[in-house]
Amino acid sequence: MAPPLDPATSRQLSLRLAKEQSQQRLPSVAAALVRDGEVVWSDAVGTLDGRSGGEAATTGTQYRIGSITKTFVAVEVMRLRDEGRLDLSDTVVALLPEVAGSDFAGVTVAQLLSHSSGLQAETGGPWWERTAGDDWAALVASRPALRFRPGARFHYSNVGYAVLGEVVARLRGVPWHDAVRTSLLDPLGMTRTIPRPQPPAAPGWGVHPLADLLHVEPEHDAGAMAPAGQLWSTAQDLSRWAAFLAGRTEGLLDPATLDEMCLPIVVNDGPGQAWTAAHGLGWQVWNLEGRRYAGHGGSMPGFLASLRVDRESGDGCVLFANATSGMSPALSQDLLTLLAEREPVPPAPWSADATQVDGLELVGDWYWGTTAYTLRLADDGHLVLGEPGVHRGSRFRPTGAGWVGLDGYHEGEPLVAVRDASGGVGHLDLGSFRFTRTPYDPTADVPGDVHPDRWH
Repeated sequence: MAPPLDPATSRQLSLRLAKEQSQQRLPSVAAALVRDGEVVWSDAVGTLDGRSGGEAATTGTQYRIGSITKTFVAVEVMRLRDEGRLDLSDTVVALLPEVAGSDFAGVTVAQLLSHSSGLQAETGGPWWERTAGDDWAALVASRPALRFRPGARFHYSNVGYAVLGEVVARLRGVPWHDAVRTSLLDPLGMTRTIPRPQPPAAPGWGVHPLADLLHVEPEHDAGAMAPAGQLWSTAQDLSRWAAFLAGRTEGLLDPATLDEMCLPIVVNDGPGQAWTAAHGLGWQVWNLEGRRYAGHGGSMPGFLASLRVDRESGDGCVLFANATSGMSPALSQDLLTLLAEREPVPPAPWSADATQVDGLELVGDWYWGTTAYTLRLADDGHLVLGEPGVHRGSRFRPTGAGWVGLDGYHEGEPLVAVRDASGGVGHLDLGSFRFTRTPYDPTADVPGDVHPDRWH
């Protein structure tokens, strides 16, 4: 259980949120921070109608979460994969035969999840976010087109998630939102995360960029496009989803599958910008000065939302505003940074581990060719070769036959300790690479042999 925050920290967090609402001219904002699976701070500022004296926003107010909806669809797709109902390499036409002959018939589930399918970003009809939606048959009949070769590059596609929503519906036998509710929302207690608003809910506003005036934004059922951005939620509810992303999956998703979803697959290459953002299998991922974050943003006319989790610490932030534009992209990171700096998580205490005595014969210096690496024992039976992230350093987890790499070049590659005639460890075989106790040890059967002149 996370300890309560210092009142001074809570005041600083609330001050940052109040500045955002005031300086960015947002009718209302709501936010929450999650640590160890629990909400440790939450607040809301402003009024639902944007007028002084109006109904105050609360952390129980519903806001439209826009594209964060996609993360629920993606998790349900991965649950289907884990059940053996589909494969990430399956093509759309294999799952939805009626799309035969369309441009996107041959794109794969993995390409749709990671926005690398090349499929057009929006529908071919009127601006779908501001007009009532049509059904799946109408979307197929509109013949969505490819803008790029599948797999060539990142190209965000709302239409792609409409396709995934139909895949979920077809395989589950119920509408996509019913599948998500039954499989994810109800078990997590997210009863206020629903397709259409229920009071108390914030109306969507457009704020005039040059005057303190408001414009009503429409709210509707997006039909076949709903899987791309239909859901509404609250700061309290979405905090539970942040805890899910931080690893509290409650048995609803294999932790290894969650990790797989958060691997960066396609880089979001912005002109003139350093590569900090990418997309995994349904989740956006960020690399900020070497620290990895995952989550998703959301926007619909009248609403902005954000979910971001530090994948190392598990700290998470959820944000909402009922405005079409204006919320600072840095707000979620500012709140997470305030939490981390003012309330640092103490490291777990060190303790001895007597079980490591059996691995002592492996520790010490090993050579790959002429390059030296130090092998040491870590917790959970892991080995660490060199420094992970530096050159080809990697961690290794135990398997029945040896170990398997977890990082960088050696990720997924097998490591085996090969014993000599005396029973001792003569060398290490790492994906066919030979590691020896001395450079090119002649007793270790080095591939290509050791020159008869040895070192000279």
